[in-house]
Amino acid sequence: MTSGPAPAPGPGILDISPYIGGESRAPPGTRPIRLASNESALGPSPKAVAAYRALAQDIHRYPDGTAAELRQVLGRCHNLDPERIVCGAGSDELISLLLRGYAHGEGAEVLYSRHGFLMYPIGAQAVGARPIAVPERALTTDVDGFLARITDNTRLVFVANPNNPTGTYISAGEMARLHAGLPSHVVLAIDAAYAEFVNRNDYEAGIALVNQADNVVMLRTFSKIYALAGLRLGWAYCPPAIADVLNRIRGPFNVSSAALAAGVAAVEDTEAVARARAHNDRWQPWLSEKLAALGLELTPSVGNFVLPRFPDDARHNAEAAHDFLHARGILTRKMGAYGLPQHLRMTIGTGEEMEIVAAAVAEFMAR
Repeated sequence: MTSGPAPAPGPGILDISPYIGGESRAPPGTRPIRLASNESALGPSPKAVAAYRALAQDIHRYPDGTAAELRQVLGRCHNLDPERIVCGAGSDELISLLLRGYAHGEGAEVLYSRHGFLMYPIGAQAVGARPIAVPERALTTDVDGFLARITDNTRLVFVANPNNPTGTYISAGEMARLHAGLPSHVVLAIDAAYAEFVNRNDYEAGIALVNQADNVVMLRTFSKIYALAGLRLGWAYCPPAIADVLNRIRGPFNVSSAALAAGVAAVEDTEAVARARAHNDRWQPWLSEKLAALGLELTPSVGNFVLPRFPDDARHNAEAAHDFLHARGILTRKMGAYGLPQHLRMTIGTGEEMEIVAAAVAEFMAR
C-alpha cells in the first residue's frame, strides 16, 4: 500500500450541495398523492407504454446512438431540422453537456436566475465554473439583472422559461432583448421544460431565437407533459456548431432503446398531449383559486404546478403545512433550497387529488 495524499476531486466538487428530488413515499397507512416532482397527472400515453413493452425481448441490443427516428419525429412535430437536434438522458444530461462544452477557461462564470433550477449551479460547480445567481423581480426572470452581471468571464446563461419552481415566464420580446445584450461568445440556454403547458400569446419556447442566432440553445424534456420521467429523455435544438460539440462529448449510447421508442410514440400521440394540456388548463386555475381564497399568496403560474406562500407564524408556515399534508399522504416540495422557505410547490394531480388537497389545506389554515 502506498502512502501519501488521498485522491483529490476537482475544484468546487466538495462545495456542491447534492440535488435532492421530491418526496415519493407517503407515511404507512396513507394513500400517496405525489405532488412533489411536477410529474404528469394523467400518466404516459398508452401508445408509449406499448412501445416500451415491445422492446422487452431486445434489451441485449445497443440502442441507436444517433436517435435518428426520434429526431425525425421531433423535426416533423416542431418543423425543425433533425440534424440540429441532440437527444439526451433527460435535459439534465444536456445541461451537463453544455457546461462541459462551454463553461471552460479560468474563472468561467455561469449565470442563472436566483430561484431557478438547482441543476444549473450544481452543474457549473461540477466543471469548475462559478455559478452566479441573478436576483429576480417579483419571482420572475429579470433581464436587466442578467445584463448587468455579464462580464468577460461569462460563458453560459441559463433561463428556465417557464421557470421552475416559480411558474413565471418572460415574453418572447424580453428573451430577444436578453439575447441582444449578450456578447457573441456567451451561450444562452433556454430551458423550456414546461413549454407545452403555456397558453400565452407573447410566449415562444426559443425556436425562433435558435433559428436566427449561433449562440442560443433550446432545451426540452419528455418528463413533464409526455409523462416519461422514469425513462430519462430530453432533447436540445441547437445551432449546427453547438450540436456538433454536444455530439462529440456525449456518450455514444446515451439514450436507451426503450426511451427512444416511447419518445417516438409519445410525440405521435397528439391526443394524449391534448388531454394532458386540457387537464392542466382546468385544474391548475381551480387549485389556484381555492388556495387564494384561503388567503395564500400565489405567483401566477403557467406550468403544471403552483407555488403558494404560507404565513410566517409557526402554526401556519410552510414547514407546518408540509408536515400536516405529509401526515395525510400529500407529498409537496419544500422550497428552502431555492431560497423560498415560506413556499411549497404543488404539482397539479388528478381532479380527485386536487379536491383532496384543497380540503386538506383549508383544514390546515383553519387550525
